[in-house]
Amino acid sequence: MKIGFLLFPGVTQLDMTGPLQVLSRLPDADVSIVAKNTAPISTDTPLKLVPTHSFDQVGQLDMIVVPGGFGVTDALRDSETVDFIRTIGGSATYTTSVCTGALLLGGAGLLKGRKATTHWAYTGLLALCGAEHTPGRVVRDGNVFTGGGVTAGIDFAFSIIKDIAGPQTAEAIQLGIEYNPDPPTQAGHPDLAHPKLLAAMQKRYEEPYAASRAALEHALG
Repeated sequence: MKIGFLLFPGVTQLDMTGPLQVLSRLPDADVSIVAKNTAPISTDTPLKLVPTHSFDQVGQLDMIVVPGGFGVTDALRDSETVDFIRTIGGSATYTTSVCTGALLLGGAGLLKGRKATTHWAYTGLLALCGAEHTPGRVVRDGNVFTGGGVTAGIDFAFSIIKDIAGPQTAEAIQLGIEYNPDPPTQAGHPDLAHPKLLAAMQKRYEEPYAASRAALEHALG
């Protein structure tokens, strides 16, 4: 199974590293970290990530994983990145995204007529891609898997492992990394958050939402 994780400046590192930690344990996985070139990529934290392959070094992939982050806005305006996703994702056995990576799949035309999800603050943009927003931390429509915001990428990866290798393999990996979430606070979804907190966070996302909408419209022509 050849799996490629896309990188771009401003990526949310956990969107990529969470699923990477899980999917790299898939038996016989051949994992590559792909970007326009192999220079270190700045993330939304002080951590930089180093690609293993540039776009022109990647052939056919069985799975492409597209993470999200505030850098999606610029990535949507980069025709080379969108074309790469369209070409590789259009022929992959599994075409997948985490968080606002779904907007990159949508900008590449890969979500038309599909059920999909993304970070809760950006679900309203899925309709622009011709997609139907479907609630859930992981949504599957045929060979397309989309995950919700950031940490949902871990659940997303286990869903794919279960589909490819079966529940026993998924459970073995889950136990190996002691994935047993028990958050000390309960505000990880809009349905659980205090109304004042939700309103404040919605206000915070107004500007990046508008920027993402404009970039998505640009990518869609």
